[in-house]
Amino acid sequence: MQARRPLGLPRRRKAARRGTAAVEFALVAPIFFMLMIGMIEVGRAIMVQQVLINASRVGARRAVMLSSSEQEVLDAVSNYFTGVGLTGVSASVAPDPAVAEGGDAITVTTTVAYSSVTWLPTPWFMGDKTLSATSVMRKEGF
Repeated sequence: MQARRPLGLPRRRKAARRGTAAVEFALVAPIFFMLMIGMIEVGRAIMVQQVLINASRVGARRAVMLSSSEQEVLDAVSNYFTGVGLTGVSASVAPDPAVAEGGDAITVTTTVAYSSVTWLPTPWFMGDKTLSATSVMRKEGF
């Protein structure tokens, strides 16, 4: 009685396909990892942008109060950034809330260089970008 041959590829073809998975992985892996790093970097940029928006809004709410000063607004924005763990952020207020009249629009702008907030050691996608946010509210006391 003769032994039955198992189903599948003949032995010669199996030997010829050795290492195919390794070659395919070597071709696909760099593209896959670049896409993953790109998604992480864009996700971080979106998160930081939302923090900038919230910080400018916090500063604008402080600025429109009757007894606020420019330093109080900058301190409120700085405290917000300290709370979320971001550094390298700058803020500006125009006009000075102490001299603004009731009904005047007060603008608070926050900016940060993306290279100072990225998680990557060398940001290759958005390294030279500056993220910013602006909030405008009217001063109380019409």
